[in-house]
Amino acid sequence: MDSIYRPSDRPEVISLFHDGIFEHVYPAFFKAMRHQDHVGIALSISMAGYVLGGSSYFQAILFLSAWAGLIYYCCNEIYEGYMIRRMSTDMADIEANYLENPDNGFWVAETNVNGRSKVVGMVAFAQDAGDGSYGEMSHAIVTFPWRRKNLGSQLTQKALDFCKEQGCTRLVVDVSSPQTAAIALYQKLGFLQTASHSNTHANCWFSRLIVSVNLCFMSHLIQKSLC
Repeated sequence: MDSIYRPSDRPEVISLFHDGIFEHVYPAFFKAMRHQDHVGIALSISMAGYVLGGSSYFQAILFLSAWAGLIYYCCNEIYEGYMIRRMSTDMADIEANYLENPDNGFWVAETNVNGRSKVVGMVAFAQDAGDGSYGEMSHAIVTFPWRRKNLGSQLTQKALDFCKEQGCTRLVVDVSSPQTAAIALYQKLGFLQTASHSNTHANCWFSRLIVSVNLCFMSHLIQKSLC
């Protein structure tokens, strides 16, 4: 069932938020490694190791592994940077930022496990601080055992209904390209992609490396008109 966030939910919500963010690291890493430009770079590095090692296959594998490790580290930094930023802003005080502001909302999905309530999903809504014409949905996360059970759709609908109640004309959600399941769900619910950007929350060194090897961490702004 869906319910408004309570202070007692914080430990489970923060744990769910952490897991929901870092689960994208592996898909992002594999997406990067499969990119055609990156494959060429990886092969070149592997060949360099082979030559420098005196025709050593071990050296070739070592060089390739080091490069793959660096890419994985960068992927991790991208999502860790996002998590740290949100943990120091809106997620630092959910009550003040969402519950005490009548224009915002934060809901959790709960189920009964061994006689106690357990948080298995969540979603947040914040109205635009400018003219208030649109709302932004964020932190839409469902724990693995409860996926593909329509819970993601229910949480999204909760944000949509609240958005309408606030008089907003559209609901916006920002998702990264590795989140293919989330993008498919939003499109199924009538959302349309309106923009793309490559902004990250990691330091500039990681951002430059990502651009140089085309890691495709493109974020998509997807919105649904409520008019």
